[in-house]
Amino acid sequence: MSEPLYHVVASDLRKKIGEGIWPRDARLPNEAELCQSYGVSRITIRHALAILVNEGLVIRAQGSGTFVRGTTITVGLRGLSSFTEEMAALGVKTGGRVLAKKVVAATTEQAAALNVSEGSSLLELRRLRTGDGVPVGVQTAYLPLVRFPRIDEQDFEGVSMYALLESTYGLQLLEAIETFRMGKVAAADARLLGVTPLSWAFVVERRTLDRQGPFEFVISVMRADRYQIRLRLARG
Repeated sequence: MSEPLYHVVASDLRKKIGEGIWPRDARLPNEAELCQSYGVSRITIRHALAILVNEGLVIRAQGSGTFVRGTTITVGLRGLSSFTEEMAALGVKTGGRVLAKKVVAATTEQAAALNVSEGSSLLELRRLRTGDGVPVGVQTAYLPLVRFPRIDEQDFEGVSMYALLESTYGLQLLEAIETFRMGKVAAADARLLGVTPLSWAFVVERRTLDRQGPFEFVISVMRADRYQIRLRLARG
């Protein structure tokens, strides 16, 4: 039995992407152009592109076209680690910059997450995180000054938060609780991440604890086309 035509087209498209004819983030020819190039119907092209979408090679943007997927960081089951450590384990070069660092009064939500009184002094650290030079997410961390005196005077540029807390304050990490949900990217974050405002993203809330209790509350907005999660589930 001969191979379906859309598989043949998908295979050739895959080969061209692998050879760099269309580099990451490049826009593929539109459906009409692909139909003409391969001498096939539009439905065949759509089936072929659907295969590549499912494989994670391309993404389809409504009204904009089909694009080769850029740098995508895929994380799976992992231990307690910082963003820097997690990316290094995946062979990804991390980077970014500090966007803001200031002392704020704990809101009701932040106070509950950190087991402190509402209005307590917190360090708010807002950072842009990158993987292999590409914006991946915007992280906003809150830490109580009562636990980490003068932490607002620390330089966090190019520094792992956990490494600093361990070396300066003798912190010993115990566990973290993360909650993932889908959310829309605000305009300010969209400019930093290079996406359209109100694009979908992973919103990750993380509470990190040591033996004294929660010491960090982080809200991360991660580009859905740059960061993905893959978990292996098995019957017990």
